[in-house]
Amino acid sequence: MLNRSITGAIAATMLLSTPVLAQRLPPAIVMVVDLDDVVAKSTAGQAATRELQARAETLRRRGADLQTQLQAEANAIRTGQSNNSLTGPALESRISAFEARQQAGEGEMERGQQDLQRSQAFVSQQIQVALKPIYAAILRERGLSILLPAGAVEQHTASLDASADVLARLNAALPNVSTTPPPPPAQAPAVPAQ
Repeated sequence: MLNRSITGAIAATMLLSTPVLAQRLPPAIVMVVDLDDVVAKSTAGQAATRELQARAETLRRRGADLQTQLQAEANAIRTGQSNNSLTGPALESRISAFEARQQAGEGEMERGQQDLQRSQAFVSQQIQVALKPIYAAILRERGLSILLPAGAVEQHTASLDASADVLARLNAALPNVSTTPPPPPAQAPAVPAQ
């Protein structure tokens, strides 16, 4: 008798919970946004791209100038060696100066590349910060469940693309960005070994 009441209680519990299991979640309402296209077409993105491309071109030209100068110096050293007009301490001094200039040039180019990368990251960061409230507003206003990047979706119809709306809102919210990032954090001085 006790077993029947336990079995009956389990059966009753299963029957009562069946409607809960049978309930369906509401269908997901999904839209997509082509973030690359939005950033490329945005007023801020276009201005930042032009400025960063100009800085990259300036850096490229500086690298070419340094290369030309170093090549001319290397040729002069080789010529001096071959005609014996540059020997001994004078040769060693000239080679040391050349190597120092070469290292300084490499350091300059590396710093320039790092600055350019920091600038690109800073522009991206500013745009991402501006997009968060835009995404939230679009989700809320359209009753969306999900807003996906277009690259994450194999195919979709044009009616699911929210890119134009995101672009218009981004242009209104962020007409320009700074391409000058804050200075990098200072590194702590190295503690000498004792």
